[in-house]
Amino acid sequence: MTQPTPYPQHTALSLAASGVPVLPLRRGKVPFGNCKACADNACGGRPNMKAPGPCRCPAPCHAWAAATTVPAVIVSPSWAVAWPRAVCVGYHPGGADLTVVDLDDADAIAWARTTLPVTRTVPTTRGEHWIYRGTMASSNGVRPGVDIKSTMSYARYLGPGTGTMTALPDAVRALAMREPSPIRPAPHAVAVPARSANEECRHRTPAYLDRGIAMAEQRITEATCAVHTTVYRTFLAVLSTHGRCGCLTDTHVARLFTAARAKGETARHCTDAWTNARTRLGL
Repeated sequence: MTQPTPYPQHTALSLAASGVPVLPLRRGKVPFGNCKACADNACGGRPNMKAPGPCRCPAPCHAWAAATTVPAVIVSPSWAVAWPRAVCVGYHPGGADLTVVDLDDADAIAWARTTLPVTRTVPTTRGEHWIYRGTMASSNGVRPGVDIKSTMSYARYLGPGTGTMTALPDAVRALAMREPSPIRPAPHAVAVPARSANEECRHRTPAYLDRGIAMAEQRITEATCAVHTTVYRTFLAVLSTHGRCGCLTDTHVARLFTAARAKGETARHCTDAWTNARTRLGL
């Protein structure tokens, strides 16, 4: 007897038939990790799974770049092992000529209703996705509670939504060109205090700190479960080692936030985790 098609896979096949590139998302709403053949960047793709390299890996292990509209791939043995563990279906908006304005809370929704043209709307856990026809560069944290997902990005599929989809307006494109709003905590806003004049830096060379940051990025990137916990513990480890000497810069903090965002964390989650780690260490 033919086995029933798993629900996420069934949804993926339906979306693919309409021209929307899809991929499975696991717990935490993040893509599946690189397969063994692609581990440690062996395939030439970026370690954070943001883009594929020259490999021909059939597994869904390159995040948005793994998204496909080919039914044979979606039902292939390599993808079949992922679907039973998938909690939802992700899709690549840019690959479907779409842009998703991700509104994370009520304040962001209220702003959009007074600023952006009406378009198709999809309810999310805490806010809404406003979907426009057209593509642009993806950008997170363009203003408080607002992310843009289009090219080189993925979004959760949460249903067809309501309303008529309209063309991507200049008002959305302009958002990605603005500086982040000071209302939303940015990496520089949570920098650690500088060391006192009498406190000697423990880092013998800059390479020591750079190596520590690189190891922290790798730890976050390779997390296969409990991403929230991994990010917090990694931030805690970095601050416990490097947080009291004043050597951490905005660039170092931004690198850690970027690694966490690539795993599906929001800017607010990153800031909260960083603040909580500082509080625990008394910084």
